[in-house]
Amino acid sequence: MVNKDQVAGVAKQVKGSVKEAGGKATGNRQTQAEGTADKTAGKVQKVYGDVKDNIKKAL
Repeated sequence: MVNKDQVAGVAKQVKGSVKEAGGKATGNRQTQAEGTADKTAGKVQKVYGDVKDNIKKAL
């Protein structure tokens, strides 16, 4: 089963990828860095959701 942290994490990763690509395309380093940060935050949130899901399944 997928939980809200997993979904939100993937959504943040996608948003970060788009923002990062936009920053690269326009040469805006700040937007590119924000996109990279969003991607990283999304990955962390998804892993948190995965762990939460695994614990729930184990119990």
